[in-house]
Amino acid sequence: MSEHHNAYTEEHDSAVKLLHFWQKNQKTIYTLVIALIVIGGGWFGYTSYILKPKEDKAADAIAQVQMYFRVDSSNLVLNGDGQNKGALYIINNYGGTKTANLAKFYAGVSYLHLGDFNNAVKYLKDFSTSAKQIQLLALGNLGDAYAELNQKDDAIATYKKAGTIFENDEANSAEYLFRAALLSETIGKTKEALEIYKDLKTKYPKTDKGFQADKYIYRLSVEKN
Repeated sequence: MSEHHNAYTEEHDSAVKLLHFWQKNQKTIYTLVIALIVIGGGWFGYTSYILKPKEDKAADAIAQVQMYFRVDSSNLVLNGDGQNKGALYIINNYGGTKTANLAKFYAGVSYLHLGDFNNAVKYLKDFSTSAKQIQLLALGNLGDAYAELNQKDDAIATYKKAGTIFENDEANSAEYLFRAALLSETIGKTKEALEIYKDLKTKYPKTDKGFQADKYIYRLSVEKN
């Protein structure tokens, strides 16, 4: 009987405390609930009535950019042709969309081809995607831009990342690891270069750069000894 009474008393006390808490804080709770509803509704409205139409317009605009990119017309990729907008317009006018993010890839690579390495770095650094094969190419091109700017440590780090992010693309992965190793050699980091060549040989032995790695490994091993 005593245990039952104690349990009832504890439940009663808890209920009283909960009631007091509700009475004391109900305005705050109502405010939070209303705020969540407003935020949720606002986000739904933003995505449905602002972001989605923006995304659709950007997707239409980038079609011609992609066509010019395929034929390596870098100026047209960046600036359009007078009737069709270029990648820079899409980036500046459709910010926050997936298409504007993709336009940064096209812009960065195009600037690299035009020899404007600072802008190449600017746009390629700001680009990211979950599509690893595209991210590999973006990193590889970013490494090239760093190398052209004589920012060799950044180039090596970026090449190494490009060489390991999507190992299914063996040819490009091997190519960028090779560039990382070769550049490491040129700045006197022979130990690091040797390790990268060995990694390249282990991961991508059947690629062209995998076959070439043997002579570099041998040479650096002999020099080291």
